[in-house]
Amino acid sequence: MATRNARIGLVLFAVYVLLYGGFILLNTLAPQTMEATPIAGINLAILYGFGLIIAAVVLAAVYGMICTAEGDVPENGSNRSSQPKREGDA
Repeated sequence: MATRNARIGLVLFAVYVLLYGGFILLNTLAPQTMEATPIAGINLAILYGFGLIIAAVVLAAVYGMICTAEGDVPENGSNRSSQPKREGDA
């Protein structure tokens, strides 16, 4: 299970790195493009930056939903490993 979750996390991280890399490359190679004001006088750099923040939150939510699928959570919601052992328990 941990390996699966780690793999999912790495894939989502790679998606975010691509989005962020695009932001950095656009700023580096075409700064005049980032000065454009497509919506309500707000430049593309600000819009892209807010988009990155929103993307991070969305990817975190997706990770949380995928990694806590029905089969991953105990029925009573407790974690057996955190419960103290009683005498006679193996």
